[in-house]
Amino acid sequence: MKKTAIKVAIFFLLALVLGTVGFFLFAYNAEYSTGNRTGRLMKFSHRGFMVKTSEGQLDVAGITQGKSGMVSSTWDFSVDTDNKEVIEAIDKAMTANSFVKLHYEEKFFKFWWRGDTKYFVTKVEIVPEN
Repeated sequence: MKKTAIKVAIFFLLALVLGTVGFFLFAYNAEYSTGNRTGRLMKFSHRGFMVKTSEGQLDVAGITQGKSGMVSSTWDFSVDTDNKEVIEAIDKAMTANSFVKLHYEEKFFKFWWRGDTKYFVTKVEIVPEN
């Protein structure tokens, strides 16, 4: 009887651990949505003391009227610090003050060690101005 109870407890503990790991891997890697936004880059920084994250802000539509007066329409985003190609493209676009199209993936959850937002830029295109 005791051996059966121990086997059942081990089974449920193993199922709980595997379920938790599976959920974490899904939440960390799965995309909720993908898309793109266009505008001018306002800022881009590498933040954090122990864990560095790359955060930026895009001006998408200038200024709009809000409840408390004029409000700037900005979009906050993150970049995986391993994605050096995107980081270099953002730096280049900011130096040239270029109009850009940012392709992004929205994640289900944000994790503090990964970035301040759920939006991760995966590609940068410089858009020619007319």
